[in-house]
Amino acid sequence: MWDLVEQSTELPPPASKDAVANLPEIKIESGDTKQCPVCLKEFEVDSKAKSMPCHHAFHQECIMPWLEKTNSCPLCRYELPTDDEDYEMYRKEKKRAVEREKDLESLHNSMFT
Repeated sequence: MWDLVEQSTELPPPASKDAVANLPEIKIESGDTKQCPVCLKEFEVDSKAKSMPCHHAFHQECIMPWLEKTNSCPLCRYELPTDDEDYEMYRKEKKRAVEREKDLESLHNSMFT
């Protein structure tokens, strides 16, 4: 089953409603990020923006439609949780596989150093 998910060229599912609702709203101050990475328009000083957990900021009207389509930051691909149980299981399994690979590499290195 995971092979099918990995081979898919479709976008990951939308971000969970709860994750989107809890994105912090920040106030743009002078010296902050100059433009929204989605629309490339300048942020106005004292305007509001949504901040992702990866600390990238976006106009609310730019990031909300994006997160209704997929769960990741448009810049760094940091993934928010989804409401899709199968996809969440896939993410957990993928994370475990990466951790196992690191553990095996560490074990191998400790045996031969």
